[in-house]
Amino acid sequence: MNTSDSERIASVLESAKYKQTPNINEADLVVINMCSVRQSAVDRVHGIAEKFKKAKSKKPAIILTGCVLKKDKKAFAENFDFILDIKKIDELKKIAREQIRSVPSDYLDITPKYSSKYSANVPIMTGCNNFCSYCVVPYTRGREVSRPAKKIIAEIKNLVKNGYKEVWLLGQNVNSYKDKDISFPELLKLANNVPGEFWIRFTSSHPKDFNEDVIEAMAKYKKVSPYLNLPVQSGDDKVLKSMNRHYTVAQYKNIIKKLRKRIPDISISTDIIVGFPGETKKQFENTVKLFRDVKYDMAYINKYSPRAGTAAAKLKDNVSWDEKKRREKVLTEILKQTALEKNKKLIGKDIEVLIDSERNGAFFGKAANYKTIKIHPVIRQGAPSNDGANLIGNLVKVKITEAKPFILKGEFINEK
Repeated sequence: MNTSDSERIASVLESAKYKQTPNINEADLVVINMCSVRQSAVDRVHGIAEKFKKAKSKKPAIILTGCVLKKDKKAFAENFDFILDIKKIDELKKIAREQIRSVPSDYLDITPKYSSKYSANVPIMTGCNNFCSYCVVPYTRGREVSRPAKKIIAEIKNLVKNGYKEVWLLGQNVNSYKDKDISFPELLKLANNVPGEFWIRFTSSHPKDFNEDVIEAMAKYKKVSPYLNLPVQSGDDKVLKSMNRHYTVAQYKNIIKKLRKRIPDISISTDIIVGFPGETKKQFENTVKLFRDVKYDMAYINKYSPRAGTAAAKLKDNVSWDEKKRREKVLTEILKQTALEKNKKLIGKDIEVLIDSERNGAFFGKAANYKTIKIHPVIRQGAPSNDGANLIGNLVKVKITEAKPFILKGEFINEK
């Protein structure tokens, strides 16, 4: 979402004849689009602000926007020339040196300057109503507001018309999307009906709203990729309650069971917080058990750190940093085992891959199930069998030849 917001900011500034500079020290205007979710990100912004404050050379105008808490705005006030709410980036027209064309009052209506020519972020909603005890998003983004389905589908149609192969539907909780009588499963149907060859992905999902209609839509609509990130955060019911997550481990595992029954080849990842205040070693072992039972393809494991302004910050952070690192390591080792086990089953299979880069003579891309694929071109008669310039941003067929926990290796399939 932060990337998507930045694309809209870039669009507004370029309409005022600004150009991006690779050297921040040469900038006339610096816009920092921050995320208040983690304290480490807030600390980095303080560091950047201090750098410009101490600079002896010409000082650029510095603007702060994004997900910014009220208390952070006060702390940043003296180091920034302007602090804008991300929903009010139309106010950039009051700051820019050149005249900016008319900017829509709803910032999501701004046509973004997409950072990729083949993969696009399409926000479908903003805000959150969940108030997880460790998260500041509801205080920075506000309550949930869904974008009109007509605008979303129009944006997708335009992207596909211009050759995009991958569309990410974005929201803090996409499952609760609602535009009049159009729910999230209905939106998936409308997106799937857009003509063209492309993949549909979405993030983020909340287990409490992940119902059978969503599962059925994922199984039924072929353009919806067989990949899901479903954050569980903890494998212990008491910890989940303390996190204000509104589901049990049993309910979560039941969702996974239904998903794998309807979509056998689905790849599932999750988000985990280890060392949440009060998490005992026994409660952590319940998370270990969940990892072994679910057998994730990928997991994003985070060590808990307090975030001022959240309910959890009022709790005693009583798990030592060394213990948090130990717990992270335990889960990572289990993840490596289950990911490798799953990846080995793909050896010898032909899969479709969206190529996104070329590095050191090899191509890299993502499969529909969001697994990373590395492909070395086959050399025939002194030349690669595939033209690299024509591969980036395209869907190609690849045969998997080798499996590692977090990457698969393969070779191009010539369809002659």
